[in-house]
Amino acid sequence: MLSYRHAFHAGNHADVLKHLVVIDLLRYLTQKPAPLMVIDTHAGAGRYNLAGREAQKLREYQEGIGRVWQAKDAPVVVTEYLAAVRELNPSGELKQYPGSPWLARQFLRPNDPLRLFELHGNEARALAQTFKNAGRAIRVVKGDGLTLLKSLLPPPERRALTLIDPSYETRRDYSAVIATLKDALKRFATGTYVLWYPQLVCLESRQLPERLKRLPADWLHVSLSVRAPTADGVGMYGSGMFILNPPWTTADALRQSLPWLARQLAQDEQAAWTLEVSTIDGGAKIAPTEPPSRRAVAQNTPWRTRSRQP
Repeated sequence: MLSYRHAFHAGNHADVLKHLVVIDLLRYLTQKPAPLMVIDTHAGAGRYNLAGREAQKLREYQEGIGRVWQAKDAPVVVTEYLAAVRELNPSGELKQYPGSPWLARQFLRPNDPLRLFELHGNEARALAQTFKNAGRAIRVVKGDGLTLLKSLLPPPERRALTLIDPSYETRRDYSAVIATLKDALKRFATGTYVLWYPQLVCLESRQLPERLKRLPADWLHVSLSVRAPTADGVGMYGSGMFILNPPWTTADALRQSLPWLARQLAQDEQAAWTLEVSTIDGGAKIAPTEPPSRRAVAQNTPWRTRSRQP
């Protein structure tokens, strides 16, 4: 199915979590002088007009970037994320929202290749337009990123960050991302792989994190629920990021940011966050620093907070 258009959802709460995680990873991985390849399997249009028809139809950005845009007390990781978004909005008014490709380009150096895949025809054309004068280091390919990822692994640079964030329009996507990651780890075991997923009531979404934990790599799992699931089970009530071979600094950075982020993005008193990291024995360690009364725990017990209105 090719009906999904991210322009309708740009800047929502899931984008906030996804992009601050991606920025933290890029900031760490580009500290080393060696080149880094960045791969985005579902790149979208690259950037989005929040005043456009698509974004204005649902106005999901108001419950995401709109909640934190003017924040003065944000943690370091969130501050870096907001600074990157402001690069696209120099007037100070929130009009444009950057996609992952645009954000990646801001952190990459001239010798760091960026490979962008997008299957949707309109999105692929918009992506190519966004980067038409970006130089040889950036390549845009219209095609299925999950299928074409294998053509880039292992990368000549021997260092790579791969972002995988399909739309999950069909239940086949859940099995497809598992198969893709298994194959990727066989081809390039030391790469850093980042998978985004939506929190939905369907069984496939709820089971995905446990399936990912069985992959042969160190991992970090972070999730943010902004509200309780609806009675009819319709809609995304949160999202998660699963990182294979994460930098050792990422858990601490997220630990400092998640309580603040949950307070800002909470839509009801069921807002909750979790942060888990793999252990040497193959188990999971919960990594929050807040006392139990102020945080979500492994079972995703709601962290009660006052809901802020847009």
